[in-house]
Amino acid sequence: MSNKVVLYIAMSLDGYIARKDGSVDWLFDVEGDGGDNGYAAFYQTIGTVVMGRTTYEDVLKLSEDFPYADRPTYVLSRSEQPPAPHVQFTTEPVESLIPRLQQASDADLWIVGGGQLVQAVMEKRLLHEIEVAIIPKILGEGIPLFPEGIVPSNLKMMGTQTLGQIISIRYQVQV
Repeated sequence: MSNKVVLYIAMSLDGYIARKDGSVDWLFDVEGDGGDNGYAAFYQTIGTVVMGRTTYEDVLKLSEDFPYADRPTYVLSRSEQPPAPHVQFTTEPVESLIPRLQQASDADLWIVGGGQLVQAVMEKRLLHEIEVAIIPKILGEGIPLFPEGIVPSNLKMMGTQTLGQIISIRYQVQV
């Protein structure tokens, strides 16, 4: 399979992807490269979007329009959810869901978040790349990118990019 499973995410310098209440308001006043900090180019490589239910609910708060409406989007939940526009809720385990979605697409699969989904995907050794945009802020507390108990992993740096005050680092996950 040539398409990859990619985690593309922003994180505070102290390792958090959101405040304790799920808020990501701290992301919007940082000096980037004056554009979209490479997001549009990344998004063009994506065929399928996967996120956890809490992340999905937080995404809905950010805009009137669902930002991934043009891509098949799967939301993992431990319980059955009522149908919603633009997404397919699933209770399917990641170890069967992710390979099935990879086979159905020629493009990459984006793991949007959050921490519990990242932990599950890494535990099953399904993640190929991690691209982290390090935001120059220290939150002091919040939802960590890598929750306690995450499987230890070795990474190989594939590249870095400076986007204004943001540093983006791309890693290949070593198996």
